[in-house]
Amino acid sequence: MKLKNDLIIRAAKGERVERVPVWMMRQAGRILPEYRAVREKAGSFIKLATTPELAAEVTIQPVDILGTDAAIIFSDILVVPEAMGLPYEMLEAKGPIFPKVIQTKKDIDVLRIANPEKELSYVLKAIDIVKKELDGKVPLIGFAGAPFTIFCYMVEGKGSKTFSVAKKMLYSDPELAHLLLQKITDTTIAYLKAQVKHGADLVQIFDSWAGILSPDQYRKFSLPYIAQICDAINEVPVTIFAKGAFFARKEMSNLKCEVIGLDWNMDISESRRMIPHKTLQGNLDPCVLYGSFKEIEKQTKKMIKNFGGQKYIANLGHGVYPDTDPEKVKCFIEAVKNYTI
Repeated sequence: MKLKNDLIIRAAKGERVERVPVWMMRQAGRILPEYRAVREKAGSFIKLATTPELAAEVTIQPVDILGTDAAIIFSDILVVPEAMGLPYEMLEAKGPIFPKVIQTKKDIDVLRIANPEKELSYVLKAIDIVKKELDGKVPLIGFAGAPFTIFCYMVEGKGSKTFSVAKKMLYSDPELAHLLLQKITDTTIAYLKAQVKHGADLVQIFDSWAGILSPDQYRKFSLPYIAQICDAINEVPVTIFAKGAFFARKEMSNLKCEVIGLDWNMDISESRRMIPHKTLQGNLDPCVLYGSFKEIEKQTKKMIKNFGGQKYIANLGHGVYPDTDPEKVKCFIEAVKNYTI
């Protein structure tokens, strides 16, 4: 299907664009009252994420309401461990909880390398619906969590500021850690390839907990597995977003991906020097959107000027916060669209 708006695809490939494309991490979510209405109808987050028709509806909302240049499929990174045989619960105000965690080789042995068409069919059906409904209006972004980030939840069993239980395994039993990381990687590759087969126009890998590792540990326990994914996904552009991994930017420039996402702590000029041949994405501090409309426009223009108009996709440095005024979000998006390059 020919895309009516292919700005993000062209920017990802390093091709020349007429204006900077823009989308936001967590754009399909709690900032929109329309999302909250669908979420209430679903009854729970997991029910929403696993009901293709509802997931498709909230995927498309930001395109129609906010005017983003791409949709990103509404799902959760933790559908991967669940598909592997480690289910989770989503508790209100507490986040994800895994009743069972990975502690031994036996625990890993009983995990399966998921068949996406079977265990993750609800995500793929949602992609099918979104592609049909969008009818080429904008590209659809697929995604998955990076293996190390998924590993953190599977070993820790819940969210954490330090993930000290998960990190303990890296030091106390690295062979076991690598065994689990490889199994997650194999599932993730199959999952992303299935998303592409069903119509994802590009994919993003979220390494949300990259910043809790030392540079040495990141080189051992995260980058090699991300590299495997980049090597395997060659059908569409791939974006790597590793929050907090400012120390790994040089190594990321060598990955076989098209786009590197930056968080707001990563200096733009420095990042351009370290990653000269790839498209960059980011990196406005989400808290800027709490500012006045004038301040949002000022900071957005400053950001784009620093990145330059080409080989660049405008985004936030992390996901938009749930109490952000949708009108402020629209201001950010319009400021990007109105910037002359």
